[in-house]
Amino acid sequence: MAEIESVRKIDLEFDVPREECGVFGVYGESDDFDAASITLNALFGLQHRGQESAGIAVSDTRKISVHKGMGLVKEVFTDDDMDRLKGPLAIGHVRYSTAGGSLLVNAQPMVVNTSLGTIAVAHNGNLANATALRSELTSSGAMFQSTSDTEIILNLIARSRKTDLPEALKEACAKMSGSYALVFLTPRSIAALRDPMGNRPLCLGRLGHAYLVASESCALATIGAKLIRDIEPGELVVVDSNGLHSVQLLRSQRRAVCAMEYIYFARPDSEIDGKVIHLVRKAMGRQLARESKIEADIVIPVPDSGWSTALGFSEESSIPIDIGLNVNRYVGRTFIQPKQELRNRGVTLKLTPIDAVIRGKRVAIIDDSIVRGTTSGVLVNLLREAGAAQVHMLISSPPWRFPCLYGIDVSGTRELIASSHTVEEIRRFINADTLYYLSLEGLYAAIGRPADELCVACFTGDYPTETPQLCK
Repeated sequence: MAEIESVRKIDLEFDVPREECGVFGVYGESDDFDAASITLNALFGLQHRGQESAGIAVSDTRKISVHKGMGLVKEVFTDDDMDRLKGPLAIGHVRYSTAGGSLLVNAQPMVVNTSLGTIAVAHNGNLANATALRSELTSSGAMFQSTSDTEIILNLIARSRKTDLPEALKEACAKMSGSYALVFLTPRSIAALRDPMGNRPLCLGRLGHAYLVASESCALATIGAKLIRDIEPGELVVVDSNGLHSVQLLRSQRRAVCAMEYIYFARPDSEIDGKVIHLVRKAMGRQLARESKIEADIVIPVPDSGWSTALGFSEESSIPIDIGLNVNRYVGRTFIQPKQELRNRGVTLKLTPIDAVIRGKRVAIIDDSIVRGTTSGVLVNLLREAGAAQVHMLISSPPWRFPCLYGIDVSGTRELIASSHTVEEIRRFINADTLYYLSLEGLYAAIGRPADELCVACFTGDYPTETPQLCK
């Protein structure tokens, strides 16, 4: 158990999976349409997908203006900033860094001047072959200002000799391997492209006569827009003065929608590829109850991602659900605390047990995943200190054993406790009476999609694209 003990040194703030970002775009119905304000409100709806930086690029149909900065949406944009962003077309971005560090130079949207004109882009995803592409471009004279793979995509587009954006995109994407949901802004149009395996979500909406694209449908609901449909894998949607145009730009032999979108990343009120996330997670909970057959007195979700799954678990098992862990939403980010011992208190500052609910009870605690195991151990011990008679940890995903190449911030197997330890070893490490993971077959059943339409590489190691040398 020596290797496991060393995991305790890792900051608890980072013991959760992190998704790269969220994107949004809007083509307004008239010249006086306030695209920036619409985009700002939509980014609030996507804030869960990235909290490190935010940005908006706006076109007045002649030029593109951009404002971006580090921090949450509410921290980046002032009234004065919004007053300067005028125009009927806009794209927006919230970011959590996976490819490239947490630096202002990596914030998006990125704007470049090309032979096709000025182009701004916002990207959600990760290029599995980014290192090889960057090396190839650098050796042929390309210069990079950032460490983000989004700049690689812009370089590939800018180097194309094609005379329009769709053809330049098609040529660029032929060299790209991995995950991307891209939203583009030119002075007179917006465009959106989803990678050919559909790994990251992207949808199309309508607000009056305005067209919108977003990573998740919850962003549309935030601004009172209606979901039209999901953008299909490999589909390019362009909106300009002639209306909406769609073309199947790219094709793949398989779909590979990220299973973690259903398990954790997407907001419960979002709909992805026809599946309402809340209902999918409830189905996971029901399946978890059927498989585990745990005997307990109370079901407690880990706030907030565990709620939908815990409800399904409670309904199927007939074990009552209650609030056993109270979340303090006013605690700042624990990684800015100056001392390690303060950072390690992050979970107990944000989550406190309600002793009267827990004392003397056999507790079934529901969470979505275990990355390093540090947070799970803290939670189990919190419940024990609050008087729990037994603590049973139930996870609504299979053991996470392999790194993600497509936009989740787990770069190496050493970060994953399940990559080198058995379920029993992890159970002992987190100090639970029982540890049960949802089976892979149970996950497929709950999501309601065939195995060959989902990316579960983080559980199986079966990557849907060619993989470079994986980090250990």
